Amino acid sequence: MKNLSRADNNELHSTLRPRSWQDFIGQKKIKENIQIIVGAAKKRQDPSCEHILLCGSSGLGKTTLAHLISKEMSSEIKVISGATIERPGDIAAILTNLSEGEVLFIDEIHRLNRSCEEYIYPAMEDFKLDIIIGKGPMAKSVELKIPPFTLIGATTRLAFLSSPLRNRFGAIFRLDFYLEEEIEEIIRRSAQILKINLDERAVKAISGRSRLTPRVANRILKRVRDFALMKNKEKIDGSFIEEALEFLGIDNFGLESGDKKILETIINKFRGGPVGIRALSSASGEEESAILDIYEPYLMQIGLIERTPRGRVATERTYRHLKNPSLFK
Repeated sequence: MKNLSRADNNELHSTLRPRSWQDFIGQKKIKENIQIIVGAAKKRQDPSCEHILLCGSSGLGKTTLAHLISKEMSSEIKVISGATIERPGDIAAILTNLSEGEVLFIDEIHRLNRSCEEYIYPAMEDFKLDIIIGKGPMAKSVELKIPPFTLIGATTRLAFLSSPLRNRFGAIFRLDFYLEEEIEEIIRRSAQILKINLDERAVKAISGRSRLTPRVANRILKRVRDFALMKNKEKIDGSFIEEALEFLGIDNFGLESGDKKILETIINKFRGGPVGIRALSSASGEEESAILDIYEPYLMQIGLIERTPRGRVATERTYRHLKNPSLFK
């Protein structure tokens, strides 16, 4: 494994994010639809395209897609988080400082408060901003024109968006978990960029623990690389990968300590469930948002928990996986 200088290492880390449609692996249907939307706007010579809403679990590529759209449109991109926009004046300042054709990417757009949302509506539809100047009887409304722009929103919780905001997006795409072969291809690409010597068994072992998520796959790959570097291992082969993953505490389902704590809390403190999100958060010590956004989607995807009208329930597969002798009630 080649030793890298700090500058080289920083450059390699930055290049793990795909920089072209060809490098973006997976989400084929969404990618094709976005290319049509952007391509049609370019043919019409529009400076902006349809506003796009991307939803799905963390690490599936929403931010990467926003940057690729910006690059395809030859536009600058301004990235902000919905959580940082507290007052209508904040969003007004952002919108009035946009350049023609610029892409505004709002991550966690579901965290925008309603008063800020109302400033976005006319901007999305008519590229204008209605500002109230003054107070009381002397107050008056002033209309400001803003340059055509493209709004891309990203959210892990589509249901938390208000209907008026959601309906103003021209296209809504839900990113799904990746196929194992897609994750394997992503790992091979990242290993080549980072100059890590992996054999196929190691690729499959990392893929099987990646939670079907590119960000997790790349994170595990980097941690395995560091472990190999400290062990003076030139090649990460099948036998070494098992040692590395066991040391890192990642089991064959891709579960780590946080996941196991959630499952064990449901089994041991709530007799397998059902348990509501608030009670589960309190008993496990994890934030409700972390359970909803980070742990639960994957645990449901692989069949370790189920959501019922009364709350979360551990499945029989959970008991087998954790080798828990407890029985269902």
